[in-house]
Amino acid sequence: MELMIQAGAIPYRPRGDDGWEYLLITSQKGNWIFPKGIVEPGELPEETAVKECREEAGVRGRLLPTPVGSYLDHKWNRDCRVVMYLLEFAETVEPWEERLVRDRRWFRYEEAKRHIKKRELRGLLKEARARLRQDHPARDA
Repeated sequence: MELMIQAGAIPYRPRGDDGWEYLLITSQKGNWIFPKGIVEPGELPEETAVKECREEAGVRGRLLPTPVGSYLDHKWNRDCRVVMYLLEFAETVEPWEERLVRDRRWFRYEEAKRHIKKRELRGLLKEARARLRQDHPARDA
């Protein structure tokens, strides 16, 4: 069976002079996750990541071109590879498409890490923080 591809993003925004906040949304099971979805035929993973941020989280921004990382998942009785990017927050979309089925909330790093159950997502959050620190050494993520 062919590997299904999903793409998503870790939305982030500066928080004062001392770091960043990361946007999490709730899954259908109520777990805190990052926005992601299936890469449809004819769509690039980057396009899917931006689209899912708008639909699932109600945010727009600038997608950083290099993925933060990826992980393997099993969904709908299929194996899938999920590729994740960083999305620099620009604006909130109101109302957003999935507002009735998802919550969204900004968290500082340690808070976000505590709310995320899935080990792979915590690892991606850690990598996102490391990349932001590398690109902006004056900030403490």
